[in-house]
Amino acid sequence: MTIIEKYISNTPKDRQEKLQQLYTVIKQLAPEATEKIAYGMPTFYLNGNLVHFANMKNHIGFYPAPAAIEAFKPELTGFKTSKGAIQFPIDKELPVELIQKIVLFRLEEQIRK
Repeated sequence: MTIIEKYISNTPKDRQEKLQQLYTVIKQLAPEATEKIAYGMPTFYLNGNLVHFANMKNHIGFYPAPAAIEAFKPELTGFKTSKGAIQFPIDKELPVELIQKIVLFRLEEQIRK
């Protein structure tokens, strides 16, 4: 069991499926990234922090860095965002295609470092 899988297994049962789905999407797109816990959150690391995600009280938090939020602003209108964070509501499906695009964007950014 990876450190991120351990994190997921310690979250409430009703959150685990979405967290596992998010983990799987990121892992498939960034298999070369190192997995760790940073700032108390599952983190994928490649030439620096690639993305973080976390189980929050009222949502699933996804943290792809400010440039990604800005780049995908038009596609994020249905979600609450801040400078470096996106909130995915618990009661809605994860936007997998959008997550994939954001992770690929971040991979490109980190590879250029």
